[in-house]
Amino acid sequence: MRDPNLSRALAGRLSPQRRAADLRRLRAERFDVLVIGGGVTGAGAALDAASRGLKVALVEARDHAAGTSSRSSKLIHGGLRYLEQLEFGLVHEALTERGLLATRLAPHLVRPVPILVPLPGEPGARGLPARAWRRAYYGLGVAAYDAFAGLLGGDRGMPLHRHLSREGARRLFPSLRADALAGAIRYHDGQVDDARLVVTLARTAASLGATVVTSARAVGLIRQAREVTGVRVRDLEAPNGAGAEFEVRARTVIAATGVWSDDLSRMLDDVGVRPGIRVRASKGVHLVVPRSAITGETGLILRTPTSVLFVIPWGGHWIIGTTDTDWRLDRSHPAASARDIAYLLDQVNTVLERPLTTADIEGVYAGLRPLLAGEADSTSKLSREHAVFEPMLGLLVVAGGKYTTYRVMAADVVDQAARRLGGVRRSRTADLPLLGADGYAAMWRDRADLARRHGMPVGVLEHLLERYGTLTLELLALIDADPLLGSPLAGAPEYLAAEVTYAARAEGALHLEDVLTRRTRISFETTHRGLESAEHTAELMGAVLGWDAATRAREVDHYRARVAAERQSQTMPDDATADAARLGAPDVRGFAADRGTDGDPAELPSAR
Repeated sequence: MRDPNLSRALAGRLSPQRRAADLRRLRAERFDVLVIGGGVTGAGAALDAASRGLKVALVEARDHAAGTSSRSSKLIHGGLRYLEQLEFGLVHEALTERGLLATRLAPHLVRPVPILVPLPGEPGARGLPARAWRRAYYGLGVAAYDAFAGLLGGDRGMPLHRHLSREGARRLFPSLRADALAGAIRYHDGQVDDARLVVTLARTAASLGATVVTSARAVGLIRQAREVTGVRVRDLEAPNGAGAEFEVRARTVIAATGVWSDDLSRMLDDVGVRPGIRVRASKGVHLVVPRSAITGETGLILRTPTSVLFVIPWGGHWIIGTTDTDWRLDRSHPAASARDIAYLLDQVNTVLERPLTTADIEGVYAGLRPLLAGEADSTSKLSREHAVFEPMLGLLVVAGGKYTTYRVMAADVVDQAARRLGGVRRSRTADLPLLGADGYAAMWRDRADLARRHGMPVGVLEHLLERYGTLTLELLALIDADPLLGSPLAGAPEYLAAEVTYAARAEGALHLEDVLTRRTRISFETTHRGLESAEHTAELMGAVLGWDAATRAREVDHYRARVAAERQSQTMPDDATADAARLGAPDVRGFAADRGTDGDPAELPSAR
């Protein structure tokens, strides 16, 4: 439980000192619930359990959101295409969660983004029947989308849809080819910085007393007879030798390991247990181009031969994605190939007046979706529903699902743990604002006064509010104490130096890539991919984490190698060669079995 003498914000700081204290707790205490995996589902499960008054710990092998949860399309949405697949329950559930996030839980992180659905059709009278049919068909789908979200009431969090003529559509999106559409429908979904939401979930769990430790890899299950009673954990930041590996005791272990769930299944196979479920990884690649490359005020959603394609405004950039292909190679660092990039460019160029080329690309990122495996040949047809199962007493696994419904997944798996533990109250996360949400509306309303009091441009303060909510006051305090922290970060002027310092002091960032790829998005928002920011970032982080010159240099070298490997992989013709190129850069955390089942077969690489 949280120390009542501390504020929520202070109790939720993931500082270096907090990590050391939490490591001591992992070694010494027995927990009601131990969560393996620091993605959105794992962080959500830790928060749900802690909010019920349970004694909770979370371990993550790398960084918060280091896997799938930082590599999405940055949307909180119900999934229009799931309506076509008649998954009405999934759509309604996701849209309900969208409303909660946008209005109550995280309004500082989830906000409406307008999206156009272009309506293709032949010009002239001959094409009139086809145009009318398409408008009716798509219009019905978007109307159903609004209906599932709730047509009335403030909990929607999003405006209703609107039909547009060809001229109206091109006024909103001048880069659309006139001959590529007969009109459009505009609707709204939610946009989020996925990695920031996960960090905020983890911090909110910590504020309620949860023990939260990253760079702590689960390497095996502890069993008594047929019951799991804990997990062996290795501290990846500890020097090699005695003391780096230890046991964590728990009444219940929850594995929220996403695309690594099958590794856990193989471990259970070794003791004759069959989990009865399989997770399949689908690779999604996204391109990032500057805002100047496309002229438009809204996003786009386009049908492709295999799935759908989003073109989403992202600050001074556009995010274009995604692919949807089966992936059986390295899961820690999925690689985008030249083929993936060419596919996305080909698809988006079918509707743009000025075609995009590789010269327009600022950044590329690839992620893996954990899909419940089924009979479908195409990953785009596999279910996005989730499942909770108990392969052994004391071990619960939650798998599948989609980012938007993380809270439902977390509540479901903790409900099952609660039945085992007994005497546990129901989930309350639907009414629990995340850190930074309380008082956000009032602070946003008064942002001009706040900026004036701190001698800061309103635009800079808005940037902070949309990333930290009311926790912005903590960054302003850093800047007041050291005005140099109010300066722009080298190579990334849209970010402040204070954000790097705060990431190391309060957000659990332990390595350079944690900041450049997740606490900020500099690694894909700049053409230099963060290289021009690396040394300044290392200097700022080092001041907090106690890095000497050799450590700073090693961090920068690791990051440069990572960028070089990613760039090389993106020139390779296919998945196999792209994967081989990406694996040319070692992981900064340096554990030996970073590639699935390589290394010690007793280790659990799914805790990522």
